[in-house]
Amino acid sequence: MTMLDDLPRIAERSVSTPEALAELVEQGQPAVVQGLAALWPSVAAGRRSPDVLNTYLRAMGEGVSVPVMEAPAAALGHFGYGPDLSEFSFTKRQRPLGETLDRIAALAGRAEAPVVAIQMLPLAQLPGFAPENPMPLVPGDTTPRLWLGGPVKTQIHNDRDHNLAVVIAGQRRFVLFPPDQVGNLYIGPPDNPPPLSLVDPEAPDLAHFPRFAAALAAARVAHLEPGDAIVMPRYWWHHVTSAAPYNAMVNYWWGAQPDGLENPHDIFLAALLALKDLPAPEREYWRAMFAAYVFQSEGDRTDHLPAMLRGPLGRMASRDRAALKQQLRIRLARGP
Repeated sequence: MTMLDDLPRIAERSVSTPEALAELVEQGQPAVVQGLAALWPSVAAGRRSPDVLNTYLRAMGEGVSVPVMEAPAAALGHFGYGPDLSEFSFTKRQRPLGETLDRIAALAGRAEAPVVAIQMLPLAQLPGFAPENPMPLVPGDTTPRLWLGGPVKTQIHNDRDHNLAVVIAGQRRFVLFPPDQVGNLYIGPPDNPPPLSLVDPEAPDLAHFPRFAAALAAARVAHLEPGDAIVMPRYWWHHVTSAAPYNAMVNYWWGAQPDGLENPHDIFLAALLALKDLPAPEREYWRAMFAAYVFQSEGDRTDHLPAMLRGPLGRMASRDRAALKQQLRIRLARGP
């Protein structure tokens, strides 16, 4: 047990329809759904033993090549940055599914053993899995992905899409931090994705990372057993610990945002380029403009104008959005 286990618990919710899941995500709050996948054959196999689950998966894709990550024993299961932050503490490669399942089983519970895990395997490569283990709550074109391996500790990170994660074997602990805690998490280089926190949340060095204390004060925890699920709206930071010697999880990402002029991440990068290095008075002007018209921090600041004269500051119909994008494309084309 660590101090993370004593954090406030993430709320449990009952979610039985796609509409209920969409409403939960729209609220922007994470939730635990106990027993959501309790009847899955993969969960039943995992409850019996790692060998039974491995056999179940192997039968669906013996010759499949899978993404494998491996951290040395000295890393103690931490999947994070290497010492100079330019590389990670684990290796990545493609290996056959059967070979990898055998290796994970052989290493399970062994002292001084490296930690090996299958990460983000698109289960379309195991075509029998989704029909036998359905998840009707997420959009129909959502691809399930498999995460299976030893006692991995994934460093604090976030996702740009909504995430539904289902434990099928072992136990997982999720520690979540609200999106607004980004300034207290000491996030690593953005050009080495995914950007990870530099703080070890299980043993934080608060002398070196003092703002992390505020992040901990806002954090919540969930402990998931086989069949349980967690819903994480996009941008929630999370630290995930696979607690057993053998663990397996399936997750679903959905809600991808458009590219280019309507992609928030791209626009954030453009704002770094255009605004961050302006003189302080000019930055304050743009801070006020964003607060008033983009984030509407203090309500609608255009209510003194007739709706037809609010232009892009008001509610835009699809034709208005298309016209604004075309105007921006023309302007951006003039740049260097």
